[in-house]
Amino acid sequence: MARFPKNDIMSLTEANPRYDLAESYGPNLRLGDLLDGQRLDDLPLAYGSAAGDLQLRQIIADGHGVGAEDVVITVGGAHALFLTAFVLCGPGDEAVTTAPLFPQARNVLDAVGAEVRSVPLSFDAGYRLDPAEVGRLLSAKTRLVSLASPQNPSGVAVPVETIRALLDLMSATCPEAHLLVDETYREAAYGQDPVAPGMAALSPKIISTASLSKAHGGPGLRLGWAITRDPALREQLILGKFNTVICCSPVDEALAKMLLGRSEQIISDRRQRLADGLTRTAAWIERHARFVEWVRPDAGALCCIRLKPSLSDAAALARFQEALASEGVRLADGAWFGAEAGVFRLGFGLLSMPDLDTALARLSIAIDRAARATA
Repeated sequence: MARFPKNDIMSLTEANPRYDLAESYGPNLRLGDLLDGQRLDDLPLAYGSAAGDLQLRQIIADGHGVGAEDVVITVGGAHALFLTAFVLCGPGDEAVTTAPLFPQARNVLDAVGAEVRSVPLSFDAGYRLDPAEVGRLLSAKTRLVSLASPQNPSGVAVPVETIRALLDLMSATCPEAHLLVDETYREAAYGQDPVAPGMAALSPKIISTASLSKAHGGPGLRLGWAITRDPALREQLILGKFNTVICCSPVDEALAKMLLGRSEQIISDRRQRLADGLTRTAAWIERHARFVEWVRPDAGALCCIRLKPSLSDAAALARFQEALASEGVRLADGAWFGAEAGVFRLGFGLLSMPDLDTALARLSIAIDRAARATA
C-alpha cells in the first residue's frame, strides 16, 4: 500500500519555530497585495479549462519564449512533477535524477514504479552537475531525466551548456526520453544579478516546470505550470490533469494573473531582500569559518552549509540539534534531501532582516555550545 515514503520535511508544514531558517522561500504575499482595491465579486466559481486560463498561459508563455498552447497550468509545481512522472514513466522504465534533491521530485518517480538512478552531487564540488555522469546512467529504457535549476537544497544552477550537452547524450542513447528542468527558483536572482534564461524554448524534449510559490511569494495560491513544445506530451499532461483534478481553481488563476501582472515590481523588491539576506549569510559564514562552510548559491532563498568534521560525528550533531531547538532555531536537515551527514539547508529569505540577524546570532550560540561540548 505504501506508495509515497515518509520524509521529515513534512514538519515544515506542521511546526513554526520562532526563527525558521529551514524554509526555502521569501515572505508570503497577502491577498490585499494583489487585490489593491480590485474586486472579485463577479468571478464565476465555475469549472475552468483543463489546460488552464488562456490569458494566464499567455503571460507565462511570453516569459519563456514559447506559445500559450505550450503551457499547462497545474495545482502547484508538485502537481506538474507528478503528472510528468505519471505520463512518461511506469514499471520497467528508467528515470535519472540527482542527489541531493527536493524529496518530492524523487518520490513521484518511485511512486509510478520507475527504476530511479541518481547522480550524486558533491558538496566539495559545489554541487555542479557533470553531464558525463548523467550519460553513464542513461540507457535505452530511460524515459525521463529530472533536474532542478537552481537546485533545491543548494541554490546552484545548471548552465545552459550543460543542458545542451545532456540533450545530445539523450539523443544518442534514449531519443524517446524527455528532460525535465524544474525552474521554480530561476527568477529569484540577487539584487541586480541577471536572471538565467528559461530552458523551455531550447528543445521539444525539454519540460520546464515552475510555480508561484518561491520567487513570487504565493505558495498559498497552489498555482504552477508545465511547459512543453511536444504536442503529444502536452495532450497527455492535460488529460492527466483532467483525470486527477479536472481544473485549477478559477480564484487561484484570477489571483495569479493579478500577481504576474505586477511581477516586475514584486520580484524586484524580493530580489533586493534576497541579496541582503545572502550578504548577511555570507558574513556569518566567514565569521564561523572554523566550524562551518558553505556552497554559495546562484539564486533562490536558500543555500547549503556543512559543519566541519569536528562537529559532524553523530554525537556532535545530536548536541547541535538540541542546541538549535533550545534557541528556537530550525534548519532543514540535509538528510531530508539525501545529503551527507552534517549538511543543512539554510533559508535566508523568509525572515525580516532584523529577525535574520537574530536567528544567525542564535545559530552561532548553538554552534559554540556544540563546539564547547566536543572540545
